[in-house]
Order: sequence, then structure tokens, then C-alpha cells
Amino acid sequence: MRNKITFKLFLSFAVALLIFSLVVGSGFAYLFREHTINIKKQDLEERAVKIAQALGDSRDQMMAWQEKENSAIQKGEGTQKQGRQMGMGPDGKPSARLQGPMGLGFNSVLRFLGSAAAEDVWIVDADQNLEMPSHRDGKKPAFMYKDLPPDAEKVVRKVMHGEITTSSGFSNMLEVPTLTVGAPIKDKDGEILGAVLIHAPLSGMDMAAKQATRILLMCGGIALLAAFLIAVYSSWRFTKPLKTMQQTAERMTEGDYTVRCDVRQNDEIGELGTALDSLGERLLIARKESAQLDQMRKDFIANISHELRTPVTVIRGSLEALNEKVVTVPEKVEEYYRQMLSETIFLQRLINDLLDLSRLQNLTFKIEMTKLNLYDVLLEAVHSSQRLGKDKNIDIVLETDTKWYPIDGDYGRLRQMLMIFMDNAVKFSPNNGQVKLVLQGKRLEIIDHGIGVAAEMVPHVFERFYKTRVEKNKSGTGLGLAIAKEIAERHGMEVTMESQPGIETKIILLLEKK
Repeated sequence: MRNKITFKLFLSFAVALLIFSLVVGSGFAYLFREHTINIKKQDLEERAVKIAQALGDSRDQMMAWQEKENSAIQKGEGTQKQGRQMGMGPDGKPSARLQGPMGLGFNSVLRFLGSAAAEDVWIVDADQNLEMPSHRDGKKPAFMYKDLPPDAEKVVRKVMHGEITTSSGFSNMLEVPTLTVGAPIKDKDGEILGAVLIHAPLSGMDMAAKQATRILLMCGGIALLAAFLIAVYSSWRFTKPLKTMQQTAERMTEGDYTVRCDVRQNDEIGELGTALDSLGERLLIARKESAQLDQMRKDFIANISHELRTPVTVIRGSLEALNEKVVTVPEKVEEYYRQMLSETIFLQRLINDLLDLSRLQNLTFKIEMTKLNLYDVLLEAVHSSQRLGKDKNIDIVLETDTKWYPIDGDYGRLRQMLMIFMDNAVKFSPNNGQVKLVLQGKRLEIIDHGIGVAAEMVPHVFERFYKTRVEKNKSGTGLGLAIAKEIAERHGMEVTMESQPGIETKIILLLEKK
């Protein structure tokens, strides 16, 4: 399958939703059934208590009436005719009518209450007599107390001790799952006279629970279908930016660093897309830098080859001329020797400059940083420069706003940097000119009034082997300003040049970078 993550996400969502539905459905069915049974149990308990109270009150009333009638008979009030009218028999004993509805049996009380009782109400008296109302067809159930199962007897015993209890022990006897609630019948003195047992089949409650479960499943099915559709859409939305990033990464591996995925999301995927775009930008910059370094390498090789070719050619030509006795005049021989010495000195200087530049550009090369006073370095550079400018009668001036400027630096390297700037300033200054060093605050300027540098050349003056094509610069190696810049950067300084040809040229050193 092509979209493996999409399939896995969808499958994960589907399994999670199914498990959720099963747990919710089964939990709901169980809890709904238990809740329904509890409600029915409370209803049965209230009903049983009311029926038991009604039975107790009715029996108390009938007992009080019977006692009143018996008392009247015992006092001999009325004639035999009156006695019969009052419910007495010819022998002066209570007639059968008194032992009917006015008797002490609970069955007669149930018949007397009429609608207050129903076919699901049983009564057990203190003598363990089981009283049940007749069916609507007039037939009476054929159950007796001895037929009760053991669990049912436990219920009766608990009720006889004054507890309101619940049981399902009558289910086998009634041949259907049944919930039974028992409540004690008490007289006005609190004496327990019997137990009321109310039965309610659980089939109705199970049917209600099943109906509710069916409704839940139907609604849940619709919800699951909607959830599956949302899962499919979410999986597609989730994997779409990943697919875009994959295509972007593939194009980057092919060397196209300009491609961008442009995933804009406020989440981890968005952060990954931004990181991938940032990687592309960095790779593009790295490629440009690599191309630039490669070009610099080629330029370096070309420049160094050019710089080496001239002195080597001169030295070789001179040696060949001397060796082959082409030149024998002493004055000419002497001139050839001077020329070879000059070219050898130039080669030595070029090699030394290359070594210095290579060391300074290598970050693992440590320079000796110590506490020193920059003013002392400037003062020594001025004294050394005065000897350089003596032949051209150039005045070297130092202007500072302080004679104490503490910094951490390498004294020798800082002096080397200043001497490179001063040497160039003296070299390009006219005779009887002036070179000025100005230290104010955190800014050092080396100012001369020589021929200057054209505006288009200023950005390149600190590059290796870059030389202005003027007569005064023909002996330079083109590495001095590059070395000076490396020394400045190793000391945390920033160096720039400003020049107005023929008027003024400034080397500006910011002693602390902004």
C-alpha cells in the first residue's frame, strides 16, 4: 500500500473507535440495567412499605372493632335479636360473619383492600402461613410456605426481624427471572405480624435495557461511521504534508536546494517543515560558499602561480646567463646578483606572508593573548614608521584621548597589523606628506593623503593577492591587508576602509564589534 502511514493511522483510529464503542456499549448496557433495577427496587420498596402499613392499619382497625363488639356482647347488651343484629349467633358467640372480613386473616384483609393489592403481592404471617390473592380467573395459586426455596426463606426471616430486603431467590419458583422485595407488617405497637412480598419480573427491565442498548448501538453506529470518515480525512490531512516534505527531501538529494515544502502548521509537522526549509536554505548557502571557496582556491592557485612565476623566471634567467657566461662584464654580473637577491627576498616575504595568513585563518592556531596597553603598541608602531617615512620626509602623528587603553591581545600580532597599515600609508603618501593615527574612544583611524583607492576597488582590498595596479605597489605580495584583517578579527575588532582618491584614505578599526 502506497500510503502506509495513512493506512496505519486509519487502522489505529478504527481499532480505537471500535474498542471505545464496545466498552461504552457494554458499560452502558450493564449500568442502564443496574440503574433500571435500582429504580424498580426503590419503587417496590416504597410500594411494599405502603402495603405493609395499610395492612397493619386495617388489621388494627378491624381488631379494635371486633374488641368493641365482643365487649358489648359480654355485657349482655340487647336481646338475642339484637345480638344477631350485632353479629352474634344463637349461642352468644361471634357469628361466621365476624370471622370473615372482620377476622384476623390477612387474605380477607387483601380482599377487603381490593385494588390496594395485586396478583404480585404475597403475605406471610407470623405462623408461616402464605397468603396469596386469587388470579382474575378465580383460581388460587397452589404455593405453600414449605414450597419456598431456601433463599426465599432467608428473605422472610430477615423481614420478620424488621428488615426491608431484596432477593431474586423466587425466580426458580415463579419460573421467570424475578425481583422480590420484602417489608415487615407491624401493628401500632411495633410488633411484627407478618411480611409483605412483592414480585416484579425482570423481563420488562431486561427488555427496556435491550431497547436502550439497541438505540445506543444505532446512534453509535452512525457516530462510528462519521468517526471513520473523520479518521480517513484526518489521516489524509496528516500525511499530505509528510508526502510534500518527502518529495522536497528527494529533490534536495538530487541537488535542487531551491525547492521548499512551504508547510505552515502550528504543530510538530509544521516545525519539521520549517526545519526542512531552513535546511534547504543552509544547503543553498553552503553550495554558494563552496563554489566561492572553490573559486577562491582556483584564484589562489592562479595568483600564487603568477606571483611565483615572475621571481622564479628572473632568478632562473639570471642563473642561466651567469652559468653560460653570457654575461661576463663585472658590472653586469653584479647587477644580476642584486636582481636575484631582490627576487629571493620577495619570495621569502611571500612565503612568510602565506604562512602567517594560513596560521591566522586556522582557528586552532592560538595567539598569545595577554593584558596590555594599546597606547604602547601604537607608540612603538609610530616610532618604527618614522624610519619608513624618513626617505620621503613623511610626518607620523599620533593623537589619542588617553594614554591608558587596556585590552587583551597579542602584542606582536597587533604591532604587525599596525605596521602593515602604516607601511601602506607611507608607501602611497606623497613626499613631505603626513600620516596620522587617531585613537578616540573605541575607534582607531590610520589616515593618509596619498593617491587613494578607487571606489570599486575598496570592497576587495582585504582579499588575498588583491593589489592595485599602480607603480608604487608592484613590489607588494597582495597579502598584507588580508593578514591585517585576520589579526583584527582574531582580536574581536572590525576593520574597514574609506577612500577619496587623491584626497584622503582612512583605515578604520572598531576595537569592539557592534
